[in-house]
Amino acid sequence: MKTAVIGIGSNSVRMLVSEIQGEEGRRIRREREGTRLFTGLDENRMLQDSAMLHTCEAVEAMAELARRDGAEEFLLFATSATRDAVNREAFGELLRRRTGMDMVICSGEEEAMYSFLGAVEEGYCGVVDIGGGSTEIVTGSPEKLTCAFSCQMGAVRFFREWPLENSGDMERVIRAAEAVLEENLRRHPVERMPDTWCGTGGTFTTLASMNRGVPWTNRQGMHGTELERGEVEEHGKRLADMTVEERKKVPEIQPNRADIIVHGICILLACMRVLGMRKIRVSEYGNLDGYTRSVYHLRKLQ
Repeated sequence: MKTAVIGIGSNSVRMLVSEIQGEEGRRIRREREGTRLFTGLDENRMLQDSAMLHTCEAVEAMAELARRDGAEEFLLFATSATRDAVNREAFGELLRRRTGMDMVICSGEEEAMYSFLGAVEEGYCGVVDIGGGSTEIVTGSPEKLTCAFSCQMGAVRFFREWPLENSGDMERVIRAAEAVLEENLRRHPVERMPDTWCGTGGTFTTLASMNRGVPWTNRQGMHGTELERGEVEEHGKRLADMTVEERKKVPEIQPNRADIIVHGICILLACMRVLGMRKIRVSEYGNLDGYTRSVYHLRKLQ
């Protein structure tokens, strides 16, 4: 059976089409469209009509691609921006009318769990998932999570809340992220810090591309790239001293990520400092894979 899982994030809508056979699955197609749903969330936590319509159009287009691939079952979930919205029920109804799909809104803990299940195959490990509206921190193994929580800090959220003109502003943004993370750790203490950490999300794949000198359009080989803290800081400072238009010309950066990439890097640096990481390994897999594995009780998704 072929299935399509579509995730509505704060920065983009993404889709994973898989073929399910028993306890194993095979990835067939991945799609992503930057929609910036979080920017459509106003000061009253209302999603604006234009943002909801843009997202609906992206979901419709992806569902059509999945149908052409032979998908028989469709699942739709949403994360931080939708979770924050007071009119999320109206958004869900609009999606139902336009696409025929019912939207499931993940809690922060569920989002963290799905990110972990997507990124980690075995062993005791930690996962950091930096999204547009939130960042998830998880520790444990696929058999048992020991800690899982979501922080109200994401690349798009911090871009709005913490203006950054150049590398001299980075420390202020990093400290803001550290404060958010430390507050969450007080409520969700990690009993045993992992020796190994994985990172998932666009911030990580962009940094992997930069480390390898590979254009963002060719992401093969990014999985498993190790990012040293010093390298991450160097990339951040270099990009922070560029204008957004200059960043758009960097081959390793997806143009619609050029404005928020430094804020994502600042969040990563805060995580590395607070959690005591010297390096982190990039995973190309995340909550779409974890959601698929969880719903279909898959042992493996290859």
